[in-house]
Amino acid sequence: MRLKRSRSRRSVSRKVDDVFADRPPAELHELASALRPIEIEAGTDIVRIDDFGAALYLIQTGEGGVIHQPDEATEALGPGDTFGEIALLLTGQWTATGVARTAMRLLSLSGQDFEGIRTRVPALERSLRRRGLERAVHQESN
Repeated sequence: MRLKRSRSRRSVSRKVDDVFADRPPAELHELASALRPIEIEAGTDIVRIDDFGAALYLIQTGEGGVIHQPDEATEALGPGDTFGEIALLLTGQWTATGVARTAMRLLSLSGQDFEGIRTRVPALERSLRRRGLERAVHQESN
């Protein structure tokens, strides 16, 4: 597995600051109450492409990678990055495999927990949906 580091990483990677900047404080409070910490061991598949599931992951510590197709370079992810917008809001299915390259600490927002706060976080939902669509378009173009 190759680790891809390029200047375009920033356009695909979803930084927490990008997703949550300018969100109303009440929405951030709702989100914080729904997030759950997860510890992941190095070498673990966090999610697998084509599996069903829906969650948003925010990376607190550690390094991971996302693989969209077999034999493809891995998109590097690290602290502050997010992944899972497509599965959470658009498809209910993983469009890539996420792998922990080192031990990681993630914050997870499950689909069930998101449904519980969805009506109280409309700006956050719009931001996540926009990011998911951007990521989906990028995946299709590669």
